[in-house]
Amino acid sequence: MTGSNPRVAPDLVREHAAKLADLTDDVLFADVWQRPGLSPRDRSLITVAALVALGRDAQLTGHLRRAMDNGLTRDELAEAITHLAFYAGWPAAMSAVGVLASVTGQDGK
Repeated sequence: MTGSNPRVAPDLVREHAAKLADLTDDVLFADVWQRPGLSPRDRSLITVAALVALGRDAQLTGHLRRAMDNGLTRDELAEAITHLAFYAGWPAAMSAVGVLASVTGQDGK
């Protein structure tokens, strides 16, 4: 970690790509996510939409948790994913639903 910003980047990233971890902490989350132009809730919705559209399920898990911490509900996230099916593709949305179920503990496991 550089500066006094909280650590957000996973330890795995920090161990294998320390600069990427520092940029994640110091630029992405301590600067970009803190800008006043959008609320954290809106930033989370935008980020989730981008990750769903790009099929980035590994990153989606953490950002779905962050989205709920930032005030989005499971139902709102499910609705966003359903809406994205028509723009990002059915497979992307179907995969995202599985991630949402896992994050919310509704995956039957």
